[in-house]
Amino acid sequence: MATIKIKQIKSRTNRPIDQKRTLDSLGLTKMNKVVEHEDTPAVRGMINKVSHLVKVVE
Repeated sequence: MATIKIKQIKSRTNRPIDQKRTLDSLGLTKMNKVVEHEDTPAVRGMINKVSHLVKVVE
């Protein structure tokens, strides 16, 4: 299965708890951190939820 790289581009400070938990489940804990996940509908849904905080790196 294909993989995608996700980079956190904005801070999690002053964000709702559900967005912080979504970032945690993606493995993003610090600014500019890049993680790699399989491209599944669940991961895409998490990316859509915090799309203003992350960027998909191709």
